[in-house]
Amino acid sequence: MTSRSIPIAPTRRTVVKAAAVTAVIAPALLGTAATAATAHAAPAAPVFLHGVASGDPLPDGVLLWTRVTPVPEAVPGSGLGPDVPVGWEVAEDRAFTRPVASGTTTATAAADHTVKADVRGLRPATSYWFRFTAGSAVSPAARTRTAPAADSAAPGVRFGVVSCANWESGHFSAYRHLAGRADLDAVLHLGDYVYEYGSGVYPDAKYTVRRHEPRHEIVSLADYRLRHGTYKTDPDLQALHAAHPFVAIWDDHEFANDAWPGGAENHTPGTEGDWAARVAAAKQAYFEWMPVRASTEGTVFRRLRFGKLADLHLLDLRSFRSAPAKTGSGTVDDPERTVTGRAQLDWLKSGLAASDASWQLVGTSVMISPVAFGALPAHLLAPLAELLGLPKEGLAVNVDQWDGYTDDRRELLAHLTSRAIRNTVFLTGDIHMAWANDVPVKAATYPLSESAATEFVVTSVTSDNLDDMLRVAPGTLSAVASGAIRTANRHVHWVDMDHHGYGVLDVTAERSQMDYYTVSDKADPAATTSWTRSYRTLSGTQRVERVYQPVH
Repeated sequence: MTSRSIPIAPTRRTVVKAAAVTAVIAPALLGTAATAATAHAAPAAPVFLHGVASGDPLPDGVLLWTRVTPVPEAVPGSGLGPDVPVGWEVAEDRAFTRPVASGTTTATAAADHTVKADVRGLRPATSYWFRFTAGSAVSPAARTRTAPAADSAAPGVRFGVVSCANWESGHFSAYRHLAGRADLDAVLHLGDYVYEYGSGVYPDAKYTVRRHEPRHEIVSLADYRLRHGTYKTDPDLQALHAAHPFVAIWDDHEFANDAWPGGAENHTPGTEGDWAARVAAAKQAYFEWMPVRASTEGTVFRRLRFGKLADLHLLDLRSFRSAPAKTGSGTVDDPERTVTGRAQLDWLKSGLAASDASWQLVGTSVMISPVAFGALPAHLLAPLAELLGLPKEGLAVNVDQWDGYTDDRRELLAHLTSRAIRNTVFLTGDIHMAWANDVPVKAATYPLSESAATEFVVTSVTSDNLDDMLRVAPGTLSAVASGAIRTANRHVHWVDMDHHGYGVLDVTAERSQMDYYTVSDKADPAATTSWTRSYRTLSGTQRVERVYQPVH
């Protein structure tokens, strides 16, 4: 794929300026008391304190997002502040001398003063610049990009791929490095964009790099709004949103750990209210604060197309799943239990069968590949179980993943093989580790049996993995643990349990390749990044192979 030379990334000066602004206005996000103490430092006119973003690119359009602070007391979740007219404009150049679209909307307290503009009439496979205005305030200019025409033979598409960014666990340097790339069509965020925990809970207070706001666990609409608002003061996250359009799905921490429709591991009805009310609040805040189209409200499963090269099928694996098997609700292979829900699984199967794209990319928040963890050394089983939120004894499979809902997986893989659907690649987050897997129809007899698909799992941006939990140097565990897992799971080509970072997926007609990058130190706001490994699946093979250099 030819690299683009468009100067899309924010300059270091821009990032430093954003950090300075954040330092001034962050106290205004901390609550009523802090607001009263610092109101004199905040301007009385509307300002854009949370950056700008775009998302869900189409061949002819893209969704634009921002949040306006109309008056100092109108902090996220406060419900305060007047309605504010907001203008938006799109241009072909950063100086906005060649405008192509513009319009107005209104920021209201009912939507936490967030606004969206679903812009259409744009050209396919084209980079644009956009910005917002409110009164005399002008937002930062940001870059976005439309998808290739639906019937075009796109030569390639390239995504940044991220997951699991816990504010308290570290700085978002991975985001900064992705923002600095000039070659991405979009960033795919596979869930856990925010975390619900109270401060000092995950990780423990002595390991906390910076503190969440609000300080308590978030349960109300105001809480979820303030948590989203806090994350969007991060200069690296703002830089990434300003550089590339996002395609986002949620996992559990946008609600609460190990969420399902009936509750969550991290929800106590007696003290934390009604679960349905908490989910409704979390979803409302998510759709207010994320550049995701309103047509998907209530769920995030949807489909985006990138020419005839790739269809991207995005799943919601929290809103329809059955109770976790660990609660005694049934065995993992009970055919009555589901992770997708019947309607979503039928939608996915029909979309896969009907697609004429060269590649079927499936965004899934939890791992679909079967994995038996019982082969791990005993001293690693307990911390791994804690990491996965599972009982510390008898760990064999992670029932929060597709391993806990094997009938859905069996049906989906049978559909891929019986319909001869080739080149399906699952893109996954959640587990705070990097993996490169074949997805076997029968794991017990693999590699003699068939592989139905492949899977690339990206590690976390900051959320703790095994080296963090055991307080050992990165790289200490992977050599031992990876060997044990690969011996027991022949379809697993690689697993890294130690590092943090991101992936870059490069897709051409001939292959899909994931380049894995790691950051030097998640606690260092100036952390560097380096390429670690690359794996690809060649067209028609349904198997992963190692590549010894990144695409770019």
